[in-house]
Amino acid sequence: MKTLLAQVPVPPVQDVQSGDGGLVGTVVAIVLAVAVVVLMVLALRRVMKRRGPAAPPKLPGQTLQQTIPEKVEAPKVVLPPSELEAQKQAQAEAKRAEADAAKAKLAELEAQKAQAEAAQRAAIEAEQQKLRDEAEAAKKEAYRAQKAAEAEAKERHKREREEAERLLREEEARKVAEAARLEAERKEAERRKIEAEAGQTLAVGLAKTKREGFMARLNGLFGGAPKAIDEHTLAELEEVLFTADIGVKTASRLVELAREKAKAKELDQPEKLKAVIRAEVQKIVDLKAPHGLQGGGPPHVIMVVGVNGAGKTTTIGKLAAKAKAAGKKVLLGAGDTFRAAAAEQLDVWAERAGVDIVKGKEDADPASVVFDAVKKGVAEGYDLVIADTAGRLHTKANLMEELKKVRRVVDKALPGAPHEVLLVLDSTNGQNAIIQAKQFQEAVGVTSIALTKLDGTAKGGVIIGICDELKVPVAWAGVGEKVADLRPFEPKEFVQALFD
Repeated sequence: MKTLLAQVPVPPVQDVQSGDGGLVGTVVAIVLAVAVVVLMVLALRRVMKRRGPAAPPKLPGQTLQQTIPEKVEAPKVVLPPSELEAQKQAQAEAKRAEADAAKAKLAELEAQKAQAEAAQRAAIEAEQQKLRDEAEAAKKEAYRAQKAAEAEAKERHKREREEAERLLREEEARKVAEAARLEAERKEAERRKIEAEAGQTLAVGLAKTKREGFMARLNGLFGGAPKAIDEHTLAELEEVLFTADIGVKTASRLVELAREKAKAKELDQPEKLKAVIRAEVQKIVDLKAPHGLQGGGPPHVIMVVGVNGAGKTTTIGKLAAKAKAAGKKVLLGAGDTFRAAAAEQLDVWAERAGVDIVKGKEDADPASVVFDAVKKGVAEGYDLVIADTAGRLHTKANLMEELKKVRRVVDKALPGAPHEVLLVLDSTNGQNAIIQAKQFQEAVGVTSIALTKLDGTAKGGVIIGICDELKVPVAWAGVGEKVADLRPFEPKEFVQALFD
């Protein structure tokens, strides 16, 4: 031991006070010395275990090398296991086998469990996927169903809207049809009323002219025993015509025509002379006259003129009733503000005919009233405006100036109006009616004439003179008091009424 220790080099311990090592060097040296000692102790214990019992103590005088015996190899002895050891060994092996089997079984179970869990998890996942797919499919189906329901609802709303529109159209059509039916019934009732109040024919109206007037004397000249058409007969014809109410100018024209025919030997009997007179009268009165109460505008404006007492207001009322019965929207203008109660009389006719009227204050400017009437007719879509005017004596110049002013104002209210200037003449005035017609024609440009009271006079021949001298057509002939008694003048009917 000592030999071993002697062989272990010990690092020199430097002086604590030395300058290079110092205290750190000393600590390191001590640590290393302790480590060496520990290693030596461990080596010694290992050697002792190998050699078995401890060596005899060193005798005095012996050296350390002499006291350590030489190494002796121990024999290797192998004994068979005892029965108990074998039994124990077998038991241990069996237990290990059981443990290994249990472990294998456990591993198998673990594997089966894992497999089962995997299968179950796969089944669950498959079921979950299936449910997700079904949910997605159901969601898509619900979306498609929702879209289909919305489309169906949209189609239903469309059908409802179309049905509502159809019902509305049917209702509107029903209302229109009902209104048309009521209007047709009203017109039919009006027509029946007019038929029930059917006026007299022109022949009846001219009965006095034919029976008592120049036609009676003319028929007396042509009737009786046959006689030659000589100068004496022509003189009698001249007397009859010049004393008639057809006017001097027209009478002279007819006499000259008869003389020419007689000289040409074309008249050998009175009936032929009568035929010549009839044919010429037919030519004179065959002027085209407006009967439709339309053609201008709209509205069609008629300015009615004439002296007081000629029948202006009554003629206007009858014309309004005729136009209303024909389905026209009619407006009257009460422009005769000078005559007392003229507006009230026209108002009565407007109410009777079922038409509207524009009135001014008494003594108001006639032109302003007519202007307002025409303006209203334009603004409110009337078909016909009939304007009454003042009717003081035609010999008064201020009346004609007033009528000229009215005509100018009407043209301002509606350019081109009035479309007709209707002169109302009293046929009982005879040749005076021709004089009146000339004066009104010069003042306002008469376009047509309404000849009233033909049924109460024998002076119906005035129509011939008016048409011949003025070349203005007679549009209306009054043969009675009823609305239907104001008849459109037909030249052929007039000639037949006189000569047949």
